Amino acid sequence: MPASSIDTFFACTIMITLVLAAMVNTSNMLRPSMDNALHQNDTELLRQLAEHLLLSKGTPDNWGSLKDTVPTNLGFADLTAFSPYGLDIDKVTRLNNINSYSLSYAQLWQAVGVNDASFSIEIKTLFNVSITLLSTTAGANETTYQFNVYAHKSGTPVPANLQCYVIATDYIDSVTAQTSADGHASISEDIPNSMSGTAILAIFAKALSNNQIVAFNAYTFAHNSSEPLPNRTFTRLSPLNHILNLTFTYPNAEVRKALVLTFNYNFSLIEKSLNEQSVEYEIPRLLDTSPMMLIVTGFNGSSSFAEWTSYPQLPLTFGTSFEDDARTSTVSFSHIVTINSALYEVVTRWRLDPHA
Repeated sequence: MPASSIDTFFACTIMITLVLAAMVNTSNMLRPSMDNALHQNDTELLRQLAEHLLLSKGTPDNWGSLKDTVPTNLGFADLTAFSPYGLDIDKVTRLNNINSYSLSYAQLWQAVGVNDASFSIEIKTLFNVSITLLSTTAGANETTYQFNVYAHKSGTPVPANLQCYVIATDYIDSVTAQTSADGHASISEDIPNSMSGTAILAIFAKALSNNQIVAFNAYTFAHNSSEPLPNRTFTRLSPLNHILNLTFTYPNAEVRKALVLTFNYNFSLIEKSLNEQSVEYEIPRLLDTSPMMLIVTGFNGSSSFAEWTSYPQLPLTFGTSFEDDARTSTVSFSHIVTINSALYEVVTRWRLDPHA
């Protein structure tokens, strides 16, 4: 598909968002009373329920940032959103089971309050960024790494501006680039040979058609060291209420550097508290239309590590898996939403209990 087609796709996406926003003024914002009426108009009632989750703040309305609180009425809307379909970064993050403060399906199923339906929630960026290491060239003072970056939507190229960061122990560097019409870009990064250990290439991509459409990814690789272990081997990174809680997996692990990255900014995180097996850092409230990437480097004995997570912690899929379930049909609804002004897609899937 030519670049003009993907531009058309994103233009239509924004138009859908504006139409949905206009509909809110005349829509019923109350949660549907469904327990006694599920079979009168199932699809319409489920559609209303799906929209209610995205338009309602829930009860209590700040449940997302309260790490020990389970909502009694489920809703993901942001308290400070300027437009409909603006979701709260913490409410979304607590759907991801890699977060220490995540909620269970049983807890949120009860908060939905519809006994005859099961559901799932998927939240993802509107396009993807793939990273491939092409070559490594060792020099006298530094090593050069050549990467290919591919921005795409289901195999269709996405023209995008790129902000790239490379992090290795105490070293950080950044470079900007732009994908070509085929969605690809070549990125070259030099790391001093005085450094050694696990390194990360972190990339943010903004679609040329709309700078609210942002994707991100990270690639972990070895620099003058053995191959790195998988992400989250040494730490569990749990952002909530603009605090990063870091829990160590091993007793000898220690942090060397903690960073927050967005498309336009990068800062060292300020340590808030330190315990024997955990550290807390303050996450700044950055006015940037971008997700955040939180990166920590450190040592576990003689082994170095570099690990990361995002804030909000996306992509994610929460709830019931409907794969290979032929008992009854499912319905799904797709909405374009904002989190910190960046655009994402939310897909909710619903299944009615056939015995109801």
